[in-house]
Amino acid sequence: MKIIIVGATGTMGKHLASVLEKDHEIIRVGSKSGDIQADITSPESIENMFKQAGPFDALICTAGPTYVGPWKNMTDKEFRRGIDGKLMGQVNLVLIGQHYINPKGSFTLITGALTHEPVLKFANASAANGAVEAFVRAAAIELENGVRINAVSPTVIEDSPQYFAFFHGDIPVTMKQLEYGFRKSVFGANTGQVIKPY
Repeated sequence: MKIIIVGATGTMGKHLASVLEKDHEIIRVGSKSGDIQADITSPESIENMFKQAGPFDALICTAGPTYVGPWKNMTDKEFRRGIDGKLMGQVNLVLIGQHYINPKGSFTLITGALTHEPVLKFANASAANGAVEAFVRAAAIELENGVRINAVSPTVIEDSPQYFAFFHGDIPVTMKQLEYGFRKSVFGANTGQVIKPY
């Protein structure tokens, strides 16, 4: 399969690229490095990415910028970071990507446990995650040509210890659990699902 990984230079994306490249053609997309550079907050940049990549079988997104910070400092400007990044960035990957994806292909987006279990300073991510999950369910009933869409929703991951202090009591998701959550979406048969790899 030809798999595009958006966010391939981040912690999750690097791991997924390294394990999937053994059996598949991987196109690494990053904001500043990778096989193709793209800014997911820009529809024009996303379109250019798909033109460079050409037809593909699966897209995985592990990218989704959001604002992390105290609620009392939150303004429209900060909140739009997650709306333009994690929400509309991923929505546009699908809206634009549907015209480039091969029949029976799949999209896998990233959300997170913050949708249902908010923690301090992550209100923006919680809101964006919830919207992405609703989008996945709605897109699943309209995508054509057998194209599937799912989201993977981990809690904090083991290779991101800088976030452990925010997630009190959560057992970090291992990289293997994360990998198999994405494998379930890419290589399975389900659509419109939110996969929790924990």
